[in-house]
Formats: sequence, structure tokens, C-alpha cells
Amino acid sequence: MADIIKCIIVDDELRARNGLKKLIENYCEHIVVADMADSVANARIAIAAHNPDLVFLDIDMPGGDGFDLLEQMDTIRFEVIFATAYDQFALKAIKYSALDYLLKPIDLEELITAVNKVHKKKGILPDKERYQSLKMNIAQRNLERIALPAADGLIFLNIKDIIRIQSDGSYTVFHISGNKNILVTKSLGEFEEILEENGFFRAHHSHIININRVQKYVRGRGGYVVMDDGSSVDVSARRKDEFMALLKV
Repeated sequence: MADIIKCIIVDDELRARNGLKKLIENYCEHIVVADMADSVANARIAIAAHNPDLVFLDIDMPGGDGFDLLEQMDTIRFEVIFATAYDQFALKAIKYSALDYLLKPIDLEELITAVNKVHKKKGILPDKERYQSLKMNIAQRNLERIALPAADGLIFLNIKDIIRIQSDGSYTVFHISGNKNILVTKSLGEFEEILEENGFFRAHHSHIININRVQKYVRGRGGYVVMDDGSSVDVSARRKDEFMALLKV
């Protein structure tokens, strides 16, 4: 039998709290709603009283946002799933920090998927740096760092240091400054979605490149680029026009 996950719902809207509670109670096995809170202050009291495994946390609340709560914790001993109607920038920043979120109104299948991830991670202490990185990205309205899942935790990278990203079967290899490589157990497509608005381009089915690290483009049917670490990456013929438009040449 799966371990029981004890959760707390933190949201300033009564309807949102009750709606999420009903979904959890009716459709999520092995999870118990221990308490609900309508503010950061009351959330701290609930967390201290129940020592939850999981907190569903709204970001934007009067009298202090979700980040204020996380910052006030000496140690974060629970997983966080953001349940929010926040803007697209914030949602992308959450992904950059390797965190989970549910967009309001909450979709049942997405809720079940998010809860199942928590079941798999139970017993692993969350890393507070994820939340600090997320807060920094949102505060600056500029995505500067990405969190990559590693075997023993998370690796935080400055986006500008990423030269290219290469598919390797079901894995992805990040080629970064200093001739270093990082192997990640996620598909290339997942990173295309969150990096495409930050100067990255899917040049080929197996490669995403950092446009700011392109040193040279060599013409051809699709052509290829030479990156500033000396590596070469083919440009797909069907993506050539889009690539040239991106370079504005």
C-alpha cells in the first residue's frame, strides 16, 4: 500500500480551497487534507501543527505571497505544488525551477499527475534553492537560471552559459561553457518549450542551440552553425527560413 501523503491547501479564496479539497478527497488516493489556510500567517500555523508532506500554495495572496511563506521557513520539509492563476511568465519560471504547478481552474488529470509525482519523491527532502531561484526569476522578470534534475538533486545553470542542448535517446545532454556536459533524464522537447523565448532555437530534431553563442553560419540546403565552443550543428532545411529570420539577415 502506498504511503499516505498529508497535505495543506493555502489559498485566500474560499471557493478555490474548497474546490481543490473536494477534488483531492474524491479522486486522489492515499492523500489526506490535514488543514487549509487563507494567508501566509495561518499557513505557518497549519504547517507547524501538521508537519505536512505537501503544500498546495497560491502565489498571489493579500498580506504576503507564497514566496514569503517559503522564505520564512528555516527548512522546507514538504513538497510544493503551486495552484495559481498567475501569468505565463511566472508559469515558465516555475518550470525553470523544476517545480510543479496547477493552473486554475484546476484540471483533474493534471492534479492526479502532480500528486503521483509527490508520491514518488516522498522521503526526499526538498531543496530550498529551487524556491529561491524561482523568486529571483519572477522578481527580475528575466529568466536567468534553470534547474536541471540530477541523480542526487538539482543542478542550477545560468542560461547564458548553455551553448547547445542535444538529444540522446530519452536523455538530454547540456553542453555548457568550459567544455562541460550535463546528462539529464528528460526529453529535448521539454526544454524547447521553456527556453524558446530566451534566445534558443530548435535547429534540428536532435539539437537546440543558444542563438547568442552562434559564432558562424555556413550556407547550404539547411546549412550549419559553428558554436563558440567550436562544435557544429546542422540546421534543418525546413527550419532554415525561420532561423535566418531569427538572425535578421
